[in-house]
Order: sequence, then structure tokens, then C-alpha cells
Amino acid sequence: MSSETLIVAAAQTSSQPGDVRANARAAAASLAVAADAGAGLVVFPELSLVGYDLDLFADPTAWVTKDDPRLDVVREAARDLQVTAVVGGAYRETGAAGWIASLAALPDGELHVHGKRNLHGRERDLFEPAGPGRLLDVGGWQVALAVCYDAGVPGHAADAARQGAEVYAGSVLYTTAETRRLDLHFAARAMDHRMFAVAANHAGTGSGWVSCGGSGAWHPDGTRLTQAATGPGLVTTALSRAELRALREKDALAGYPRGAVPGGR
Repeated sequence: MSSETLIVAAAQTSSQPGDVRANARAAAASLAVAADAGAGLVVFPELSLVGYDLDLFADPTAWVTKDDPRLDVVREAARDLQVTAVVGGAYRETGAAGWIASLAALPDGELHVHGKRNLHGRERDLFEPAGPGRLLDVGGWQVALAVCYDAGVPGHAADAARQGAEVYAGSVLYTTAETRRLDLHFAARAMDHRMFAVAANHAGTGSGWVSCGGSGAWHPDGTRLTQAATGPGLVTTALSRAELRALREKDALAGYPRGAVPGGR
């Protein structure tokens, strides 16, 4: 049954470099905290299972597969707590091209793999771009996943809106030089398509970068709803379908195409 309110959590975490098992355990612990706060969707940063350091991927153990036993702790936590958990990893199956991926552990035990479509810089030497992904149903809400630079390409969110997305959820790394970009990208995606936006950024520092933090959520009118500082933490936000519906109905009356998405919610 569809809920009028969805509580989302952006987990602003700092990864242990290359240690999939330890980072998966830490994610499971964060899920318990988020579930206690009522969250139905918990989003982690880009490549949260290993940290954002492209030099790590020369080591085969930095990659994960769909049935990777190191991810069992996340799958089990998502099932037991009845939450949808989106962690970030380098995903590859035998003989297949590798993706930077959002790995969504669903309440029914499924692990849904969503690949990054818009690669940049050295990522293009190590990974293949993914094709269009499907929406996730989280408590009756339609959620589109994005991985970092996907949110900087307006067509990515436009495709999600055409599918009927109500929430645009990004796993990202934005640095201190990109503070304005983080806010601009997610505010614009939310406002242009009348959907809520959520971003989970890294905390602290990594190989050659310092994160700007700022994880949180944006209203469909483009307003910031919640904003983390730069350190580790969990930011929860309650999303209201009534507010979303009101904006879309107002747009429809004005003849503005933003609200004209499938379902009319």
C-alpha cells in the first residue's frame, strides 16, 4: 500500500579503503539506526563499499558480484528491518564489463544492481557506462537512482521523470570545490521535474579529495530541506506526497509540463 509520507536517510559515511567486508558491516549498522528513525530508504555515497580511489580497482577483491557473500550482512539487514538500502560498489560479473554501481538491497531479499550512465575522467578507462535503469518501489513511492555525475546531466533526471519518478536518489562524491554544484544539481533536478531529490555524499577525505559533505534532501520546488555538515552522520527527511501532488497539480493547471508525468501523482 502506498504511503503519503516516505522517510529517507542520507548516510554520509567515510569508507575504509578497499575493505568491502568492513564497509558492508558499517552500512548494516547504519541501517539499524535509520530504521529506528522510521526510514524506508537509506542511501550511501558513491563507491561506499570501497571508497572513491580508482587505483583500488587493480585488486580483484575491490570488485563485487550480485551474489557476493560479503554483501550478505547488508541484504539481511535490509530484509530484517524492511528498508531499501542503496550502497555503492564496483560491480562486475564473470566475463562482463564493470560498472560503478548502486546496489539496492530490497526488503524482499533481492539485490538490484543499477549502473552509472555518465562516467567522467579516469572512470572511462576502468568502467563501462550502464544503460537506463528501472525505478524502485519503496513503500509505494517511485524512486530513481543516480550515481554522482548522472545528476549533472539533465537528461538523466528527465528520463527518470518520464518513467514516473517521485524521488531522485543520488550516491555521490562532491568535493570542497564543488559545493555549489552539489546544491545546484539536485535542486535543479528536483525543481525541473517536480520530484524530491536526495544525495548521500562522502564524509571527510580520500585519495586526492576533500568532501564538501552536505548530504540531505531537496523539495520539489528546489528548496533545501536538510543539509549535513562535513563529518560522518545520518540525515533523515520526511517527504510528503501531498506537497508533491499539490505542486504537480498547480503546474498542470498552469499548462507547465513539469507535472505531466505518468501516474499523475
